[in-house]
Amino acid sequence: MKDIARRFPGNPLLLPKDIKASREEFQVISLLNPGVFTYDGKTWLLIRVAECTAQKEGVIYFPVLNATGNTEILEIPLNDPDLIATDARVINYKGLDYLTTLSHLRLLYSEDGVHFRESTDYPPLFGSGYLERFGVEDCRVTQIDDTYYLTYTAVSDSGVGVGLRTTKNWQQFEHKGMILPPHNKDCAIFEEKINGKYYALHRPSSKEIGGNYIWLAESYDGLHWGNHQCIIKTRPGMWDNARVGAGASPVKTEKGWLAIYHGANEKHQYCLGAFLMDLDDPSNVIGRTTDPIMVPTENYELSGFFGFVVFTNGHVVNGDEFTMYYGAADEFVCGAHFSISEILDAVAGSKI
Repeated sequence: MKDIARRFPGNPLLLPKDIKASREEFQVISLLNPGVFTYDGKTWLLIRVAECTAQKEGVIYFPVLNATGNTEILEIPLNDPDLIATDARVINYKGLDYLTTLSHLRLLYSEDGVHFRESTDYPPLFGSGYLERFGVEDCRVTQIDDTYYLTYTAVSDSGVGVGLRTTKNWQQFEHKGMILPPHNKDCAIFEEKINGKYYALHRPSSKEIGGNYIWLAESYDGLHWGNHQCIIKTRPGMWDNARVGAGASPVKTEKGWLAIYHGANEKHQYCLGAFLMDLDDPSNVIGRTTDPIMVPTENYELSGFFGFVVFTNGHVVNGDEFTMYYGAADEFVCGAHFSISEILDAVAGSKI
């Protein structure tokens, strides 16, 4: 299937070997799904770095943060009857789920939007507290006035929820805790208030009833959220029939709030689409693409830690140019250009 993405010729921009592990005994397994923002005249990526120790034959190792905030390595024989290890990302041991890697967030900057490097002036962000003991993942970054809001997936044995930290200078952070409890993720705050209120997209889910749908919430303080409304559902028989989730903050256009989202099918293959919300009432969805705007087609999108995946939660807008940074195959960081008007045309030419 042909898409409308213009991929960077130099993709992948970043590979696991390009990032130094946070500890000597760790190795970087994957780079995933960066949050994106501009600061100090540069483009910045807040990349999810997934790490683990080197594996040995007959044993599986996986890291978690213990009650003191230090990393603890758990070791389980592969022939243990209480171990279920059929997924590269998640294992189950004695009825409890664990991640095979431990993720934190790393800051990299670029002056040209293509070549990125780290600075020792800006520290990594690690999980903090018992609700983040399995790590922090997939951060979205929203700037409102002089404050940056970081919404991210907080993972622990208590579940998967949405954490919030704020900063003005990327060196000191205020940890606001979990703002949306399990099971919830894919939270993106709008970059301006609407009628005096904050708005955010998020993705609650249930194993028993309902599905993995995109919801809208509103707040007067950015911390306490209510008036939740389900606005985007999966579509049977289509590329997004199994789950959908929001990308980064919606983009304000003359025609409405434009949001990029990921959708997956029953084979866990991820593509990207778009939908449009009313400027004054974002709960009113006025358009949604029928076909994806981006489909995994390149080798680095089809093969990796978890193949056939394109997943974004960060972009930079310059006029009509929409520069998206995305995770490919759950292993690499890549870039692509889009035209906002072309995306809007795709939305307008589709049925909701």
